[in-house]
Amino acid sequence: MKLKIAFLIAAFAGIITSCKDQLDVHNPNEPTTGTLLTEDGIVKFALAGIYVNGFKDLKIGDGVAGPAFYGYTSSHDLMADVIGAEAANVFINQIGCPEKVTLDNGTVVANPNAPIHQPAMLRQNNLNTLGNQNPAFYEWGYMYALNHSANYLLSVVDGIQFTGDAATKIAVLKAWAYWWKGFAYSRIGSIYYAGVIVDDVLKTNGNYKSSANILAEAENNFKKCEDILGGLAANADYVGTVGSIIPLICQVGHGGVITPSMWLHNINSMRARNILANTTIAAMTSAQWNQIMTLTGNGISATDFVFTLRSNENGDLMNSTGGCTSSKATGDPKAGTTYKISERLIQDFQPGDARLDNNFLQLSSAWLGNQDRGNVFNTRWQLLDGGNGAPGVIVYGGIQPGAYELFMAGSYEENELMKAEANIYLGNIDAGLTSVDNVRTYEGAGLAATSGTGLNQAQAIAQLRSERRVGLLFRSVSFYDARRYGVINPLSAGGGRTNAVVIDNTGTINTNASIDYQFWDYWDVPDNEIVYNPPAEGSAPTQNPKN
Repeated sequence: MKLKIAFLIAAFAGIITSCKDQLDVHNPNEPTTGTLLTEDGIVKFALAGIYVNGFKDLKIGDGVAGPAFYGYTSSHDLMADVIGAEAANVFINQIGCPEKVTLDNGTVVANPNAPIHQPAMLRQNNLNTLGNQNPAFYEWGYMYALNHSANYLLSVVDGIQFTGDAATKIAVLKAWAYWWKGFAYSRIGSIYYAGVIVDDVLKTNGNYKSSANILAEAENNFKKCEDILGGLAANADYVGTVGSIIPLICQVGHGGVITPSMWLHNINSMRARNILANTTIAAMTSAQWNQIMTLTGNGISATDFVFTLRSNENGDLMNSTGGCTSSKATGDPKAGTTYKISERLIQDFQPGDARLDNNFLQLSSAWLGNQDRGNVFNTRWQLLDGGNGAPGVIVYGGIQPGAYELFMAGSYEENELMKAEANIYLGNIDAGLTSVDNVRTYEGAGLAATSGTGLNQAQAIAQLRSERRVGLLFRSVSFYDARRYGVINPLSAGGGRTNAVVIDNTGTINTNASIDYQFWDYWDVPDNEIVYNPPAEGSAPTQNPKN
């Protein structure tokens, strides 16, 4: 990607007080890349190059879209109707605005931008000239910056002199690079209609590949990572190297020095996600469901470490009050939070779920947004900072430094719910519901077990879908679910949502509304890329043919 040639500079920029020893990748009195070509330098780059370039700062944010975990993941949550937005920055109020809403009394509230609906809006504003106001740019920009950092690491690591068990240290760094390349291509292939495969450090190519081919490249990199990990043991040099490339502030809670077997589990959970995220329910085959069973059977367990991100007082890797979607949604919507909690999200909690009581406050009156900017973002709900203190219950939001744990890739809950879904669709209903119950117990929901209660397949699927909405909140999979379940399709074609709670612009609470979303399934390649890297002859199409 030509826009990211300066990726090294971002990794070197004056980072970090509490993590300074980990992230200070150069000697300020010797500002050359030569110091990278040492064991200490390349290990520090393996941390800073990944976390800064891939997740912290593209240097072009506008204050709302910026760091990765609200710069692009919020777009997913907006289209999944997990959150709403009134602000117009980077068109976030339009990204999640449905085509129309039909209220209880039959009144139809059209998209205020009609006849420019969401796909047309995204294409109309996919312009390089818009710079940081092009919503299509952010995920692409971050993931290719991440990929470039991994490419650099791979290009130099064999030529560096290491102390101790050099073979293990080199292998760890290569596995690290291939893992993040697999992650980056997974994200690109799961949201863009096409992408490019780039393995060179300082050049790209115009040979665009379909999203399916990009996902295949993700698997190629996961396989390379897997092959390396299969030959590693968690000896002292392994532990020391892994401990040096994962930020110390992220080595708490579910994050830590991940062993080779834990890492393999993380790979398998990502593989399972890539299948589910990019296959509609109607298209899933028994063979694919069985593949999901195999992968999740060797996926993330309840005791595995996973890849997480946390803030600190300096906001070194993530700002506590505005570094992710959760933090931008925490607080009273009437006080100006960027993102508003969707009434439909609250609707998905089962009666008596302790996670609802521990994380959300119902306001005495609804917040009503500017109605020319949307039609479903009004809400009565506030996401609490740090929850209500219920012991053993998950907390969805926290704006104190280090309080909120953000899951960057897979998690135990996601793996268990993918296993649940495969079992249910394969006819193993109680086995699937046992996994749903496991997740609810793990997160402290306090709900009665569903397994063994005689639920049929349709009822079990309803429980599963509800649990994915609330159990995986802010984990950047909700839009994938809305897409594969067909929720984003026209209401007339079986999509959309019925029996929905919607607060209209008078403050009236509708409980039987219907929402016709009609969102794009895959986005066009950003014009920010096309302008500088036009498609070569024979490239795959870079625009989604759906309008």
